[in-house]
Amino acid sequence: MAISSTKRRHKVSERAGMSLVGGVRPPITVLAALLLVLSGLTALGLGRTAPGLSDAEALPEAVRISQQHFAEDGAIALRASLDESITDLERTASLFNAGDPVSADTVLDKLGNVYQKWRGSAIVEIKSGKLLATRGENVPLLAVDLQKLSDEDGLAPRLIRLENGETRLLTFALLSWEGRPQQLLIASNSLKVPGVSLGKFRAIAVADAGGTVLSSDGPQTPEEDDSDIPDGEAGQTEEQLRAFAERSAGMAEQNPLTTREPGSGGYPGVSGSMTGSTPLAGERPVAGYATLAAPEAGGSTDATGLGLSVVTLVTVPENTSRPDDPMFGVWSAGALLVVGALAVALLLGTVQRPLLRLVAESRRLMRGDLTRPVTVPRFGEARRIGDVLEQLRLQLLGASAPGASTRGKRPRGRCVGTRALLAGGGILLLVWSAPMMLVLNRAGDTLIVPQQLVSDQRDRTDTVTDRVRRALNEGYADLLSVATLIGDQTGAGDMTTVLERTMTEHPRYSSLYVLSPDGTVLAQAGDSPADPGAKRPGNEPIAVLGDGSKEPRITGYAELPGRDGALVVGQFRIDFLNSLLKRPGLGQVRIVDAEHRVLGSNTGYRAFEKLPSARLESLVEATNQKAGLSTRPSGVLFRDGEGVQLAAAAPFAGGGAAKSLGWTVVSWQPASALAIPEYSAQNRTVLAGLLGVTAAAACLGWLHIVVARPLRALARQAETLADGDRRTVLYPRHHDEVGAIARSLELLRQQLQEQRRRDTAPTALAERI
Repeated sequence: MAISSTKRRHKVSERAGMSLVGGVRPPITVLAALLLVLSGLTALGLGRTAPGLSDAEALPEAVRISQQHFAEDGAIALRASLDESITDLERTASLFNAGDPVSADTVLDKLGNVYQKWRGSAIVEIKSGKLLATRGENVPLLAVDLQKLSDEDGLAPRLIRLENGETRLLTFALLSWEGRPQQLLIASNSLKVPGVSLGKFRAIAVADAGGTVLSSDGPQTPEEDDSDIPDGEAGQTEEQLRAFAERSAGMAEQNPLTTREPGSGGYPGVSGSMTGSTPLAGERPVAGYATLAAPEAGGSTDATGLGLSVVTLVTVPENTSRPDDPMFGVWSAGALLVVGALAVALLLGTVQRPLLRLVAESRRLMRGDLTRPVTVPRFGEARRIGDVLEQLRLQLLGASAPGASTRGKRPRGRCVGTRALLAGGGILLLVWSAPMMLVLNRAGDTLIVPQQLVSDQRDRTDTVTDRVRRALNEGYADLLSVATLIGDQTGAGDMTTVLERTMTEHPRYSSLYVLSPDGTVLAQAGDSPADPGAKRPGNEPIAVLGDGSKEPRITGYAELPGRDGALVVGQFRIDFLNSLLKRPGLGQVRIVDAEHRVLGSNTGYRAFEKLPSARLESLVEATNQKAGLSTRPSGVLFRDGEGVQLAAAAPFAGGGAAKSLGWTVVSWQPASALAIPEYSAQNRTVLAGLLGVTAAAACLGWLHIVVARPLRALARQAETLADGDRRTVLYPRHHDEVGAIARSLELLRQQLQEQRRRDTAPTALAERI
């Protein structure tokens, strides 16, 4: 009766305690479902059913992203130029206000000598409205209401439309001296985007918040190059540019935090790209747009308050060739279905079915059905447990010795364990996944890279070069302004005040100081000079010091008038220069000097090291060769053992103090980093292979944890039981198939124990008699 009640208790536990996520069935079922889903994704992601090319294939996403980056570069350049002009005008006025009163003509003369950035300037007496002085083109004074200057935004910059249709930006600053009427300093400038290299076929425009084009430039007119631009194309380009500007106006009103487009990177404003539906000269027009945004997300500046956007336009030839096999995705999905079916069939036939058969056989023996021999599986731990069940059946029938029928035998198949079977299933899935990850659908070195991407790499590198050159020129102009205003009468305390104010308004410097002819520091602001006694190399306005040190010292010099060679010295922060190089979509960017040594970078680098490859050295050398009267930027597509790579170099060109440095900005990036169809297809192929490996590893690992490892431990315990160990209790660790077999073995152990007591009881009684 005790055995019968034990059977009933275990039968109830088997019905109520089977795990929903454990056991052999869920992992195999999930693996089959994942492989089926992956085959569908592979067919959809890698295959094409339409006979024609889609817009994404005819015009790669990389081209659209590149135009977006180009517009962002233009917006950054315009915002920086406008803010710099506004700051320079306000700082110049504050420096004049700190000194003795001077005439209006003197103010404008000194302003023009230091900065050559404004088209016109004027000074008006606010109380009487009298024009005191003017320089350059006429400033539209009638557009300025002197009575409203005291309002909250009375001195804010504003846009003025001239009679000829052009737009001017007016910037204001106050001149105030004790005992004199207050004066208004006005500077007028155009909205042309500075320092953006357009090439021959690109157009750029500045638009207001309503989408009206305020200023535009490019492409080359027919008079400039008759062979490149057809006569009627310039008008079509201008019309298309206005249409893109109107479309961008609505998009510019969106929140930049919620309208990120692929390729927008970390640009804090609203930016994107657009594609025209009407071809121009047989090519597809593509536009990029970007609003003026502060350097920090969520911030604002005087320039960003104007509501301006930059729109660029270029025409790109469409790709009419198909780069890959349209049936590749279908064949790959079919192959996965075949391989997956084989792997699942292997697991079903060698792992799941034998395990379920063992459950049924163990329960049959537990119920006392001992007439039929146990059906023993062919492989692994299931074979070992099947052998044990057969031995236990014979022992229950009265076999003379435990395990005598099979002792010393090693039936064929015992050496192939469940882990080996799982590995076999994994190998089958690797047969499909490994070629997908490593071999199939490779882009190769002969892939088509749109020429527009090479041109954009060159032009954007040239734009970065101009940004660096202008930043250094602006820094040197600030030093000249400080030196002019200090003059020969200012004391050390007033010098320090002027230097500290300049440091606050212009964070490009790490240190500012006044150096006497004998090398003594008369006044300083910021960090302590690294080496104030270092000899100035020649008479160049900007020089590079610290050769061989951990960090180059970019130093500007401006002579103080009337002080016999005293200098205002400014050391530029290297982080400031490096920040100018950080633009998405350009890859690695380096500033190199005339000896091709690295001075700055958008990533980590060692100062004064060489470029990482000989071909980049050759590119920089070739770019610095004069073509005509000056050097020109160049771009190239490398195809060699190092892979397909876009590279460009642009030397310093144009005027200013920085030109004498002889620097070159060089950039490069692998073509695989761009959204080109061939690389996109390769990446999707690799992703499919990785997903296959992940699905196989997850499900087979799951099987190993819940089936293979517990089954291996149970086989050892079962063999010990068959060899005569009747004392060790077999505890089921999980409510699954392995746990069910363990419960059955435990009941068989109890039956054998009871049988042994019954057999030994008559013998013990006879001995007592």
